[in-house]
Amino acid sequence: MEIIPAIDIIDGNCVRLTEGDFARQTTYGSTPLKMAKRFEDAGFRRLHMVDLDGAKRGTVVNLPILESVAAKTDLTIDFGGGIKTDQDIEAVFDAGAQMVNLGSIAVRDPVKLRSWIERFGGRRILLAADVRDGKISTDGWQENTDLEILAFLCGWFEGGITQAFVTDVDRDGAMKGPNVDLYRKIVNTISGLKLIASGGVSSLDDLITLRNAGCHGAIVGKAIYEDKLSLKELIEFQNAR
Repeated sequence: MEIIPAIDIIDGNCVRLTEGDFARQTTYGSTPLKMAKRFEDAGFRRLHMVDLDGAKRGTVVNLPILESVAAKTDLTIDFGGGIKTDQDIEAVFDAGAQMVNLGSIAVRDPVKLRSWIERFGGRRILLAADVRDGKISTDGWQENTDLEILAFLCGWFEGGITQAFVTDVDRDGAMKGPNVDLYRKIVNTISGLKLIASGGVSSLDDLITLRNAGCHGAIVGKAIYEDKLSLKELIEFQNAR
């Protein structure tokens, strides 16, 4: 199971939100570029970046930060937040992201997303499914929908998406463990989907449980920033056989 460290950005800073609430924001001192270099130096290959300014405003905001990280590291970056137009997705790929992570547009404009899958391929699009009580949330966790998570994922898997990350918003940044039952249900229902768990990871035991549930990867954020999990032990876990 691959461990994917996360960088969430507001006003050019590394931040974490608690339970998706912009009013419950913690800002950390290291810049996104410094954090990315730390991750790379520790041995990580992937990086998950979210432009929370962009997610909130509905347009990409922190493109220069992506450009800097992509130019100065060899990390495989998936980037998301505010990607709504052809110009947005082209700019993100041109800035150095290998993948885009997309959530809201899969709900708001499925025709557009299908066109991007045809144009760029399903492997370059990481579907983001933010969940509250089994239903999809959008727009930086600010809007709730009536879309059931399993139906949502099944539909896009059939449409060409090969990988998705699912975030239980009520656990994200809360350090109270991942929603393993949800992930196990997804893995058992959609064979072949590369599922990446996101939200709530606070210990190696959490990661062991996710691996045993069949998750392809896990995004780890606040546990790193709050020194609950060291980069060294995360890499050792990832590389263990």
